[in-house]
Amino acid sequence: MTGFFIALEGSEGAGKSTQARLLAEWLEAAGHSVLLTREPGGTDVGEQVRHVLLAPGAYAILPETETLLYAAARAQHVREVLLPALAAGWVVVCDRYVDSTLAYQGGGRGLPLTALLQVQEFATGGLLPDLRLLLDLPVNVGLARRLAGPDAVNHLDRAGVAFHERVRSAYLDLIAADPAGWAVVDADGPPEVVGKRVVEVVAERLPMSPRADSDGLTRDDRATVVETR
Repeated sequence: MTGFFIALEGSEGAGKSTQARLLAEWLEAAGHSVLLTREPGGTDVGEQVRHVLLAPGAYAILPETETLLYAAARAQHVREVLLPALAAGWVVVCDRYVDSTLAYQGGGRGLPLTALLQVQEFATGGLLPDLRLLLDLPVNVGLARRLAGPDAVNHLDRAGVAFHERVRSAYLDLIAADPAGWAVVDADGPPEVVGKRVVEVVAERLPMSPRADSDGLTRDDRATVVETR
């Protein structure tokens, strides 16, 4: 028995982290065993790489270096966290995955897609999400949210409107190339409204029924398996 892998994608300010958490809570309340995780991150190694990549002073990192650092964190994440959870039959909810690299380092930075795909294949061993959710909203709205939010602003937030327009365009190109693997969710609205849109999509696409014996956990235990790293 295998689990179900959901990746949330989107430009800055789209609310991916909030929606990933809300989705994981809804899935857990419905009786699923849930792993909530993020990229870069999700492992001790990945969190250290995240600090290098997203620290406020990370402006000097070259696009190629940036790509390889993301891939290194992803390789650790896949083998240490994602594959075991999926093998145990859990629903995995991941804040960003491979398509973030294709959109940001490909569309945003201008690196060749063919090379990026080769690196991602090596890093992931071919593991792809069962469902990708693009939380979509206009770039100016997302950046305004991000820059006004309580979190520390990183160098990606300051990359400029043109960069973020390229990122959004790259996401839309990825969806056009594989429409069956994606769902687009309008992210313009209060978190609870957007959350309802996300849940509607997932409820329609999720093929699994909750199973108390999928990983040996009881219903009461499941509250402890939501990963918030």
